[in-house]
Amino acid sequence: MTLAEHRYSVTVRWTGNLGTGTSAYRAYSRDHDIRIEGLPVLKGSADPTFHGDRTRYNPEQLLLTALSQCHMLSFLHVAVKRGVVVTAYEDHAHAMMRLNRDGSGQFEEATLNPHVTTAEATLDGLLADMHHEANQLCFIARSVNFPVRHSPTSEVAAA
Repeated sequence: MTLAEHRYSVTVRWTGNLGTGTSAYRAYSRDHDIRIEGLPVLKGSADPTFHGDRTRYNPEQLLLTALSQCHMLSFLHVAVKRGVVVTAYEDHAHAMMRLNRDGSGQFEEATLNPHVTTAEATLDGLLADMHHEANQLCFIARSVNFPVRHSPTSEVAAA
């Protein structure tokens, strides 16, 4: 492996055999465990619409989470490069997935709504430029085949 290559490993284990396996569409649970060495187990399932458990994470939520996390981490990196001190960051992200008649589906778009708090006022447009640069750097956003939009807001930290 070189510095240009990074490899990731995850184990997903189905835990939803209710005794008869996949003998019928409603005869099994969509529950599964997501294991990454050294980290707590994530409890996964399908979206409740697809007979999943609403108390567990579903893949669609995790994809949106990955986009939001990646943008935040890229933005914080850009902030350091640009000399902007960020003191808080929160994103309320949304995505839309469309189902097709054949049962397949795909994400049509995602919108990140990051709210950034900076230590000092910044020039108009600087934060927008930083979000654009972060989007260009984000590994996940660069890997998906649907638009990732941004609707950022900001404020200056109280003195």
